[in-house]
Amino acid sequence: MNEDNKNIILNVEDLTVAFGKNIVIEGLSFQVHQGDVLAIVGPNGAGKSVLLRTLLGLIPHKGSLIWNKNIRIGYVPQKLFVENSFPLNVREFLAFKSKSESLITDALNSVGIDKKHDQENILNQKLGLLSGGQFQRILIAWSILDNPNILLFDEPTSGIDIGGEETIYNLLHELQDKKQLTIILISHDLNVVYKYANNVLCINKQQLCFGEPNLVLDPQSLSQLYGGETKFYHHSHPHS
Repeated sequence: MNEDNKNIILNVEDLTVAFGKNIVIEGLSFQVHQGDVLAIVGPNGAGKSVLLRTLLGLIPHKGSLIWNKNIRIGYVPQKLFVENSFPLNVREFLAFKSKSESLITDALNSVGIDKKHDQENILNQKLGLLSGGQFQRILIAWSILDNPNILLFDEPTSGIDIGGEETIYNLLHELQDKKQLTIILISHDLNVVYKYANNVLCINKQQLCFGEPNLVLDPQSLSQLYGGETKFYHHSHPHS
C-alpha cells in the first residue's frame, strides 16, 4: 500500500441518497486524506447538508462510504436557535459532554477564549444571550471536547457578520494546525474555499467537480453549479 492510500481517512464511491423516490444526491465519489480541508460547495438544495448527515451515519445510503477505523468525528451544525429565555448556561451546556474542568478550559483556550476572566464570564452566560460569534465558538469548543481528529462543519459562519466570519475561519485554520485535524466544511464563500481548502467537492445533487480549487473551479464548473453568467475570479491563495 502506498503512502497516499495509507493516509486515506474517508473513501466514498458512488454514494446515492434518496428519500422515497426523491433522489437527493447521486453517484458521489471522492476521498479525504489526513490533514485535508475539504470544502463542499453548491447552490441551495444541492444536497450539501444531507451529505454531511450521511457521512455522520444518520441517513441511509447506497454505495460505499468507508471511514478509517480510528476516526473520531466532531460536528457543528448549520444553525441552532436558542431562545433568550433558555435556562441553560454555557458551563452546563459543555458539561453535558464533559465534566472535566481542565478539558473545558482547554477547549475554550483552543477557540480563543483564553483569559480566565473571559472564561468565567462566558461560562456563566446563558446560551440564548450569546452573540452569534460567541455561540459559534462555544459550539466549536463543544465539538472538540472529546478530542476528535476530524471536524465536520455545516456552514460554520451562518448568521455571523462579515468580520466575524474571517475570525471563525482563521480559528478553524489554527485548530487544524494545532490539533492536526482534518476538516470537511460547507461554504457558500468561494474566497474561503480558495484560501482555506486544499480540495473542493462541487455538487448539485450530482458531482460536478472534485479536486484542488485552483484547478477545478473554472467558469464552466461554476456555471454548472450556479447557472447563468457566474462571475469568476481566479485566486492564487496557496493552502498553508
